[in-house]
Amino acid sequence: MEKRLLGVLATGTALTLLLGGQAVAAPEPQAVPMIQPDPLLMFPSKPAGVDWAEVVRDREAKVRARLQRVTAQAALPYREEEAAGTNGANDTPATAEHIAGFGTGRGTNSKVALTGDLKFDETIPVLPPLAEPNDSIGQAGDTGLVGGGQAVRASGTIGDGPYGSAGDGTGDVDFYRFNSGPDGATFSARTATPTGGLDTFLALFDVDGNLWTLSSESAGSPDAALTITPPPNRDFYLMVGSDPVGLPTDPKTPGTGGGVLTEGPYQLTINSGRRGGDLDYYSFDLRAGDVLGASVSGGGTRLAVLDPAGREVFGSSQDLTAIFAFDSPMPGGGNAVVDFVAPRAGRYLLGVEAGEGAYDVKLEAFRPGTETAPRGSVHTIFLDFDGARVNTAVFGTGGGLRDLSPLSAFLPRWGLTARDERALITAITATVRENLERDMLAKGTNPRFALRILNSRDHADPWGQPNVSRVVVGGTIAESGIPTVGIAQSIDAGNFGREETALVLLDEISSPAGPQISLNSYLGPGSDRVAFIGRAVGNITSHEAGHISGSWHTDLLNDVKGIMDPGGDPAVMFAVGPDGVGGTADDPDLDFVEERLNPGEGFTGTEDTVNRTAWAFVRGTG
Repeated sequence: MEKRLLGVLATGTALTLLLGGQAVAAPEPQAVPMIQPDPLLMFPSKPAGVDWAEVVRDREAKVRARLQRVTAQAALPYREEEAAGTNGANDTPATAEHIAGFGTGRGTNSKVALTGDLKFDETIPVLPPLAEPNDSIGQAGDTGLVGGGQAVRASGTIGDGPYGSAGDGTGDVDFYRFNSGPDGATFSARTATPTGGLDTFLALFDVDGNLWTLSSESAGSPDAALTITPPPNRDFYLMVGSDPVGLPTDPKTPGTGGGVLTEGPYQLTINSGRRGGDLDYYSFDLRAGDVLGASVSGGGTRLAVLDPAGREVFGSSQDLTAIFAFDSPMPGGGNAVVDFVAPRAGRYLLGVEAGEGAYDVKLEAFRPGTETAPRGSVHTIFLDFDGARVNTAVFGTGGGLRDLSPLSAFLPRWGLTARDERALITAITATVRENLERDMLAKGTNPRFALRILNSRDHADPWGQPNVSRVVVGGTIAESGIPTVGIAQSIDAGNFGREETALVLLDEISSPAGPQISLNSYLGPGSDRVAFIGRAVGNITSHEAGHISGSWHTDLLNDVKGIMDPGGDPAVMFAVGPDGVGGTADDPDLDFVEERLNPGEGFTGTEDTVNRTAWAFVRGTG
């Protein structure tokens, strides 16, 4: 099976996770309703059965709640020097306009309100309006897009076909076909509704009708956007609709929508990595450890951060600040949002690389959250192996208080006894310390690095105290209501939410041998069971701690293997060596590394997960 964003949808109450070609039947949730967690926060990150409409609603609610807490401060105004309606003056990194006075140092302003304009690109082809009916995959209009470096415009009306308010009332939708091409291009789609009452949303399907992703409104706008890097050489079908409630039950059959909602005209732009037209670049100076955030609204639709060498380190055509920590001050609510942690002092760049017309950029910089904690304070990560009561609402809608079983309950499933528990906790804790503590100190990215890792066997439970995050290692899908192995509360560049929870559930990885997600599938006669299980669980624990300290998923399919690789090939996270057997001499040491961001989640650039993790933990200076 190809690794993809979404597998087949669950049917009934049984949930099936498709991992590396193996179907794993998850336990029935019994009386506990299943939560719809955000896939970007999970390992494995590509579960089947995602209710994308519920995920979108949860994201929007979290964005609204977080932005209400972000305090407005006076920002340094900066107006683009290139005249509106022209291009060529600041279209390359070498000709970037420098924004003086921005930064976190003394005498600088940490917030800039940047305004500019992207010249309308008359070279993008415009499709003729699609003929009705175009309400299913088989009726989709062809965009002509094949692979990267292309863009197309279209326009249409929701409500003008046989299924709108003037028809049978099941709800009108419009389908567009494109091919992903051979190059692994990132596709972004965006609607605009300058007139009428239409509130748009977008959904993406494959030829078999599987839903891959969707997006509804952003920050209260009736416009919608989505970004994805799909597998190569596949046909995909973009659907324009009017609300997730109107998602058809069968995208291969017209007239299967949920009813008429809003109707009206829309404009659609699909871009597959085209960088033509006007581009605007701006430069500024950052200190080592500065946490940079930027969002663009209005006519700008893509942002990219470049390091002093001109390398792209974070590119985005989407706003996923819904999964930032609730306490994060980072900007959001725009068409595209980027976040970045500077590994060293230097001159960095921000590019507005797609869109047309006037735009507004919030450009902001912060010192890491732990640095501003009381002087001398040290962040603690508490590893809880004793079972815990967790409010799972922090992971998605439908959550509540859940009691999770302890690590000891799973020992027999791995062929271990109660006498092995102490050694296993030692092995898990040692792996986490090596990944999160010793490697950060050895690599010297942050000279003021300070982190305390405690565990429930050797230390009193500090959860609930300031500057304490926890990873609960134990529990099952049925107990938690979350269909995953690991999940973090947020992705928190700068570590501003310093009292967060992550989970590592143990039922699937302790299931009988066979599925790739089970540790038992890699155990042989010569395996050191405690060493292997300790390293595997420790790596998953480190992965979730990596999220709450600011790292996104990295590319699973390249040759660089790292802690922040997502699900899809569990043997990578379990650190199984070339012999295919865990707990033997050829098992590798998996670490935080610098590598490409996971293209399947819509971002581009190279992420330094070592730097993000190291600067998340700074001794408090007050």
